[in-house]
Parts: sequence; C-alpha cells; structure tokens
Amino acid sequence: MRKVVVTDYNPMWPAMFEAEAAKIKEIFGDELIAIHHIGSTSVPEMKAKPIIDIMPLVRDINAVDKFNDKMIELGYEPMGEFGLPGRRYFRKGGDNRTHHVHIYQFDNKAEVERHLAFRDYLREHKDAAERYGKLKEELAKRFPDDIEAYMDGKDQFVKELEQKALKWYGEKLERN
Repeated sequence: MRKVVVTDYNPMWPAMFEAEAAKIKEIFGDELIAIHHIGSTSVPEMKAKPIIDIMPLVRDINAVDKFNDKMIELGYEPMGEFGLPGRRYFRKGGDNRTHHVHIYQFDNKAEVERHLAFRDYLREHKDAAERYGKLKEELAKRFPDDIEAYMDGKDQFVKELEQKALKWYGEKLERN
C-alpha cells in the first residue's frame, strides 16, 4: 500500500532531477525540446512528497509511445495520458514512488504554462509555498493511507493558487 508522506525540503532534490533528466534526454534525443523540474520538489525550502516531478517537452506527443520500452528499462511504468489528453505520464518506484514524468508537446501552451506558472509563483511567493507545504503536511498526517483523501483535501487550495499563479505569470510575461 502506498503511504502519503510529506517531508521537509531536501537540498538533494535538484541534483536528483538533473540526474534523471540526463537519462531522459539520452532516451528521447532529438525528440526532446526542453525538460523542466516541476512540482513541489522544485520549490526551495517547501515541504513536499519526496517524488521528483519532471516535465519534458517534445516535438510530437504521439512519438513518445515508441520510447515506452526504453522508459521501462529505466524503471518507469508507462501510463499513457492517464486522464489528461495530450500528456504522456510515467511513474517510477511502485508503492515507494520516486519520480513522475509528465510529457507534453512543446506547443501545448495551456498545460505547459500551468505547470511553470505554479512552480514559479511558489518560488517567488514564499508565504504561499509555506501555506501549501503546511496544508500538505497536515493532510498527510490526517490521511497517511488514503492518497485520494489527501488529493481531495488540497484540491480547492491548488485550484485557487493556480488561478493566482496563471494571472501573475501572464502579467510577468507581458512585462518582459
């Protein structure tokens, strides 16, 4: 059974991302356009589930499926779109999950911006990151054996934060 665990920030998370990103770059080669560290482990000093979220951007999302065998060799379980059209999702580590890979086509602006805006907003708004980290920690203590209840418990907070982040990100892009 998968336990819900939230820990203090681990300064090794960026290096863990870089190490895995290098392996993914090797697999996808010229199909890969960019690769981003996203999710809570990408926000310095924020409490998080110790799972590295990685977002590769590729030229053609449909070409990703031909790399499934190579991702399996790397320890990943291919999950297809897994509820999000236009995405390819892979997870690693079974019940002791270590990595999630969310692959999008480079021009899937809505999904790519959603992830980058959320990450960058939390990086620049320490108060929001602290509130989100505390909420996750409280939910993990309340629902250590129920990932669904944990996810439901943070859903409203995440939706509200995402809207603020997208507005802020859009304004930031306009200024630059």
